[in-house]
Amino acid sequence: MNGIRKVVIPILAFLCFISALLMLFALNYSGKEQVDFIPPDFDSEAIIGMPEPPQELGWSEISQDGMSYQVGICGNIIINNGIADVYFFNSQTNTVWLKLRVLDEQDNIIYETGLIKPKEYIKSITFDEVKDGEKIKLKIMAYEPETYYSEGSIILNTNVEIESSRYTDCSYNADSLNNKMDDSLLAVRDINRL
Repeated sequence: MNGIRKVVIPILAFLCFISALLMLFALNYSGKEQVDFIPPDFDSEAIIGMPEPPQELGWSEISQDGMSYQVGICGNIIINNGIADVYFFNSQTNTVWLKLRVLDEQDNIIYETGLIKPKEYIKSITFDEVKDGEKIKLKIMAYEPETYYSEGSIILNTNVEIESSRYTDCSYNADSLNNKMDDSLLAVRDINRL
């Protein structure tokens, strides 16, 4: 019995050692390649200053408890010829860089800006294929300057409106325009008689 112990104990110790090595190997090489972080570029369309968006776009500055930054953006996304004015603004009081990502309902990226610094805004973004009334998410991400550490993100839900889908009574507008033209022609004729 003593002889068997002398043989079994070293074999079990060797098997434990090999098992530990295999576990370490598996933990270090789990098949995941480490991807290097590539910092986003700054947006070439950024405008320095405070935006002055039209009131109908529903622009507001957003700041919530726990947020270390303030952001301005339009809530009404109205697309005209594939372009929507969003007036995405990084407040002058911020110390972070901001980026906007537009997502569809399945979280696919529709559009993405570059970074903007404090006191900068992006007036417009482009949309390739969206439908009138489609739900989208505006994901705003904040980064600590130089280190690119996340300062958090917020998601705003809204719907897209296509400009051409807005209802217009063409016959009413055409009649109104004709009446104005008739009145103008009468006024011109009266002037020419003088």
